[in-house]
Amino acid sequence: MSKKPNLLFIFTDQQRADTMACYGNDDIQTPNLNALADQSFVFENAYVSQPVCTPSRTTIMTGLYPHTSGCTSNNIPLSRNAKTIAEMVSGDYRTGYYGKWHLGNELHPQHGFDEWVSIEDLYRPYYSDAADLGSFSDYHHFLVSQGYEPDVVGEATLAKEYGKHDARARFSDEQMVFSRPFAAQLLEEHTKASYLGRATERFIRESADDDRPFMLYANFFEPHPPFVGPLDGLHSRDKLNTGPAFLQTPGEDMSVLHRMMADYYKNATEEGVDLSTDKGWREIRARYFGLVTLVDKAIGGIMQALEDSGQADDTIVVYTSEHGDMMGDHAILHKTMMYEEAMRVPLLIRVPWLSREQQTIGGRVGLIDAVPTLLDLLGENVPTELQGESLVPVLQGDADLSENDVVVQWNGDDGRKNEPFDTDIPAEDIEAASAMPRRVIISHEGLKLHLSPGDQCELYDLNDDPHELVNLYNDEEHRHSIRELASRLRLWQEKYKDYTPVLPDEWDSV
Repeated sequence: MSKKPNLLFIFTDQQRADTMACYGNDDIQTPNLNALADQSFVFENAYVSQPVCTPSRTTIMTGLYPHTSGCTSNNIPLSRNAKTIAEMVSGDYRTGYYGKWHLGNELHPQHGFDEWVSIEDLYRPYYSDAADLGSFSDYHHFLVSQGYEPDVVGEATLAKEYGKHDARARFSDEQMVFSRPFAAQLLEEHTKASYLGRATERFIRESADDDRPFMLYANFFEPHPPFVGPLDGLHSRDKLNTGPAFLQTPGEDMSVLHRMMADYYKNATEEGVDLSTDKGWREIRARYFGLVTLVDKAIGGIMQALEDSGQADDTIVVYTSEHGDMMGDHAILHKTMMYEEAMRVPLLIRVPWLSREQQTIGGRVGLIDAVPTLLDLLGENVPTELQGESLVPVLQGDADLSENDVVVQWNGDDGRKNEPFDTDIPAEDIEAASAMPRRVIISHEGLKLHLSPGDQCELYDLNDDPHELVNLYNDEEHRHSIRELASRLRLWQEKYKDYTPVLPDEWDSV
């Protein structure tokens, strides 16, 4: 290798772990991701820091937990004082960020990334300055060049996603933009995934003639909703990867958070699909699979560009997602839940000089470790303020994750549904549960403890109950395990200066 290694970091939005063959899904069509997995370290159990967009991606980019970075809920800009990995590497690197950003202004290069391709116009009211009101994403301009006309006023799109009165919005967006449903249903070559894939290919091919190593982060919007796209009919509705939790409503001994979300979706519609029926849920899941396949096609072109440009052997390739999706498990859709489907994501790391064959990494790991691991692999200094640890010893076979616990946090305020829905849960309980902070510790022994003040806490034994169907929290025989896990969580909070109160009200101390 004549120069430092390259880094290609590809991540999607809302892709749960079991969406490719290496995670047990043989129904979905992902040949290119399967090929990448065949050459990668495949982490069996990888967890996000918080199962929603902005907080999770700030961890992916900075190696800091959301409570440290300050990005504790959606649409909070990343502070200038919080450095991304692009600001940590030496000036030798050609750096680029392509795709959805969701950590600040979508239109301009920032935080150490010199080259930029934008695909999002929805977040302009949260991050843009007044001078940017007439500016639009690169993808917007691409669609215009193809003869398309924007279909909706930005304010309408903002209202549909977040509600018109979101306090974080700086201004009303009266500009005409392309709505997400409009863009999602275009010809395959005009979708965001295809556009971003081609842009990434160009970056890679251009880098072959550059003396500098490259660092490119590419974030695909798919399979984030709207759950509609050109490959909607690709996967059979009758043959879908479902498990015991599919459409199983949380019981009375589960948290209010999980129960209320299941109640919300039992009579809901999504992209015109009736979710009160098994048929409707299978329709949404099949469309979701189609969006994953859409990304997979782009991955094929990207990996071919690496090969054709002669850079495949010199490039670390990472593939992961910022959070998952419930997709009907526990009768819930979307993210923000403390179930495995929302917080567990794929994690593939391809390092050609360490291994050219699939190696499965058991145990549990958090994406908090991504930045220090990649800096270590690149031969760069790993800042001491990072809150994760390098996994290079694990990749080299000198260590394992058998003693590793993972903590996932929730900082309130994103999970509540403001519109009325049919439920027997008292309104005040819903209001309280929606705003409550939560912390989950997944232990190396396979126990998962979900704590929140004032809500029903949950304990699952993932060894015997991987689908989280039986809440053991109220069983007296598990009192010792609960106290032990809570003690570990308190030690974690002390170590990382997380002062969020999450112990149940009935606990005076641990």
